[in-house]
Amino acid sequence: MHQYWFHLGSFPIRAYGTVLVLAFVLSVGVAVFLAKVQKKEEYIPHILDIAPLVLIGGLVGARAWQVFFFDWAYYSANPGEILAVWHGGLAIQGGIAGALITGFLYVKLNKLPFWEFADLVAPAVILGQSIGRDANLLNGDAFGAPTGGNFGILYPSQTIAAETYGAQPLWPAEIWEGQIDIVIFAILLILQIRKWTPGFIFLFYLVSYNFCRMFLEYLRGDSIRYLFGWTAAQWTSAVTIILAIIILGYLKVKSRHPANGG
Repeated sequence: MHQYWFHLGSFPIRAYGTVLVLAFVLSVGVAVFLAKVQKKEEYIPHILDIAPLVLIGGLVGARAWQVFFFDWAYYSANPGEILAVWHGGLAIQGGIAGALITGFLYVKLNKLPFWEFADLVAPAVILGQSIGRDANLLNGDAFGAPTGGNFGILYPSQTIAAETYGAQPLWPAEIWEGQIDIVIFAILLILQIRKWTPGFIFLFYLVSYNFCRMFLEYLRGDSIRYLFGWTAAQWTSAVTIILAIIILGYLKVKSRHPANGG
């Protein structure tokens, strides 16, 4: 794995940033493709307009989540690191929250059907998350705990993982999460073949990703543990799953009992 592709003079071209850019571009491309395939071309201009906005919202949310919820003890002691996103430390769940808030505001301001739009782009979002885990692997963050055996990932000496655990083999937590994301991506594509209650596909994405994330967190070695030995990511996942199920139940009831006009 390589943290840097090459240098332009003294300026490093980091693998972390370039892979995240690739994830973003491919996600937008997939969203546009899905709009064409599903005969929803009217959404394409909105996908292109909303993309840079949710990118900014996602980055702000991802960093804020990492700083204030995941590792405040470190960042409060090292405030100069708060803006150093090139060192890693972008929490996917915070990114989802930031992008979701930004996207919700855009959709409402443009009077678009929120759940239909969210269902359309859900596969593109999880695909971007999967590729983003490759960025974590190359950067040596979001790493696993020691396996306790002679199997696992050995990170280069200059990475955070190596600084934390030395030459111990670590669980490939970020790799497995990226692979699980691809499975969820495929399931979402299959779900889009038939008609569901608006919002079902997006909420299924939230529930399935966060359910898997809760279990993967037991293998992570970079997270502080709180009540019940859970990490901030596990608590975030639990709350997200509960809220998503409640919202889905509400949407199903609403679809069966539409408001009467008059």
